[in-house]
Amino acid sequence: MSQQPFTPAALRGAVDLSVLRRSAGGRGAGMPSTPAPGGAPQSGPAAGGAGGYASGGAVPGRAGALVHASDATFESVVNASMGTPIVLVLWTPQLPESVQHLNDLVGLVADKDGRFQVVGVDLGENPGIMQALTPILQQSFGQVTALPVVMGLMGGQPMPFYLGVQDLAQVGQLLDTFLQAAVTNGVTGRVTLDGVGSEGEDGEGEEAAELPPLHQQAYDAIDAGDWAGAISAYEQALAQDPSDEMARLGLGQVRLLERTSSLDLAAVRAAAAADPKDVDAQIAAADVDLVGGHVEDGFLRLVDTVRVTSGDDRDRARTHLLELFDVIGAHDPRVQKARGSLMSALF
Repeated sequence: MSQQPFTPAALRGAVDLSVLRRSAGGRGAGMPSTPAPGGAPQSGPAAGGAGGYASGGAVPGRAGALVHASDATFESVVNASMGTPIVLVLWTPQLPESVQHLNDLVGLVADKDGRFQVVGVDLGENPGIMQALTPILQQSFGQVTALPVVMGLMGGQPMPFYLGVQDLAQVGQLLDTFLQAAVTNGVTGRVTLDGVGSEGEDGEGEEAAELPPLHQQAYDAIDAGDWAGAISAYEQALAQDPSDEMARLGLGQVRLLERTSSLDLAAVRAAAAADPKDVDAQIAAADVDLVGGHVEDGFLRLVDTVRVTSGDDRDRARTHLLELFDVIGAHDPRVQKARGSLMSALF
């Protein structure tokens, strides 16, 4: 499975989605209505969504596990992700497996207590959305070689997840990490399932409560690009509660972003390619790999470094790899796989 890392800070300012609003909105509102998975038309309110859930209509709102977006309505999808995490699925009726995977993802909304909303896009009817997203997808995947294309949208920012049909157990783990990052960023809205909502009378989701003060302080510092301030806030949160897992993950993620913020990416990669035994170069390149979404590549790079080095150099590579595991999260399958590879390299 190929996807970007779910670092709360990395989702801030990573991509300017105003280009999506401009590019995807160009076809206007008079688009034809076409059948969509689960029986929901692509424009206008749906009688029933996939998997038996009520649909929220063409514009994602607070209700419905599944909605369908068009070139004309995509700006509303971006705006909706400011309050509720969105899983965006680009599908086509010509590939039934992409339709089925969309429906399977809708089924996971209930498993995750309505903490995200699925937005489906029929690529044949909405070329503007694909055109707008292509530069972002190329950064992660090169070429789009399989459908569906599955992405996250959080706080107005896109995060490519994977191409093609994936194992639902792994997708569930991926979504857990995505939703954890959403909580850190204060994006905690929920959607209504089967007509029973999670929203209170004031219209706010159950988990739309304020973040703990130090988490909010870290979040504000991240927004301002103040890595040192965010690190300090997370360190204070951990000093108060060593079991604060969100603070621990946030601290590792912000430290990674601080380390890579001033690096020349081309120079880093060139130095790493020139000398596989240069531990500093390999560590810097692994950091860049993670920030760029190449998590498995970054892990493998340091595993290989452990194999070809010894003594203090080997220990530094090993220790840094363990720190990167904490950035992604112990339950991520990529971390579990890399731990096995590390053990083989050590022994």
